Formats: sequence, structure tokens, C-alpha cells
Amino acid sequence: MSGCVEGSGTGEAEQRQVVTPRPRVRRLTILPRFRKNEDGVAAVEFALVAGPFLFLLFAIIEFAMVFFASQVLETATASASRLIMTGQAQTRNFDQAAFKNEICTKASALMNCAGIAVDVRTYTSFGSASASKPVSSGAVNYSGMTYSQGAGGDIVVVRAVYEWPVLMPTFGLTIGDLSNGKRLLMATAAFRNEPF
Repeated sequence: MSGCVEGSGTGEAEQRQVVTPRPRVRRLTILPRFRKNEDGVAAVEFALVAGPFLFLLFAIIEFAMVFFASQVLETATASASRLIMTGQAQTRNFDQAAFKNEICTKASALMNCAGIAVDVRTYTSFGSASASKPVSSGAVNYSGMTYSQGAGGDIVVVRAVYEWPVLMPTFGLTIGDLSNGKRLLMATAAFRNEPF
């Protein structure tokens, strides 16, 4: 409702409009208030993104560690294999344990030496040489590993294996390829012995 009020003192008629307040209508939903209120948005967004972000971060670290450990095992195997290729292992009467110890001294920073296993075989030709994984039914076949370093001119294949423990086997996205959930790291070196 509106009305006119006459002013006193100046002699002129002033018109003012008087407005009566409308009765407030209660909203039935609370959702529009949340739409306008932005307090705590950063915390909510972080909560939604934190889980997948941390999972992705740890997965990247896990893959990097597996790759790095694989390269360490590869380098240690190549270095130790050179002892067989040049005849130094034969003149020092290496056996499987001594050769494994040579690999272990170069890879012990990342791996437990007890978990490293070696397989050294001689072949008549490179075409008949096998560099396959020594795995049967999802487990490493340690009983089938031998040590035959050969003589001068022989073709030798050296395989070193290690079962790397997987730290983050979550959501079914594990990188483990063995039945026990671990990842098999394998390094191979194929060469012909020098004529020593």
C-alpha cells in the first residue's frame, strides 16, 4: 500500500511512497543457497581430486622404481657376463654362487642378494639359444637353472632374475606378473666367448 505524506516546514508538498514489506516466501529446497555459497569450494574440490591424484602419483613412482631396478639388474648382468666372455670366470673357477655374487655386488643397493637367481647355458648357435622367462604356472622355475660357462668360442646366454615386490597392488591395476603378485625382473646377455 502506498500513501502520500505532506511535508511540513517548507510549505511544499512532498510525496513519499510508503512501501510495506512483502511477506517472505520460504523456499522448499535448500539447493539454491548452496549454489550461491562458495565457502569451502577448494576443500571439496581437493577431496574429489586427491584420491585419484595420489593413486596416479604412487603408480608413477612404482613404475619408475621397477624400470630403474630392471636397468640396474641389466647393467650388473652385462658387467658380470663380461667375466665369462673374457675367460676370467673360467680361470677363477667360478660356480653359480660366485657368479651370482658378482651380479649381487653391483645390484645390492636395490635388491636383496638372496632373491637374485642366475642361469648360464651354452648353445651351439645363436638361433638355438633361448632367452625366454624361466616361468611355469605363474612361478619362477628355480630348479631348472643351471651354470655352464663354456670354453673359448662357445655361445653363452646368461639370464638373471629377481622377483620385485609390488608395493601398490590396488584397484586390480597391479604390475605384478607372477602368481605371488610380484614383478619378474629379468636381464639377459647373449654372447660368444673370446678365444681364451
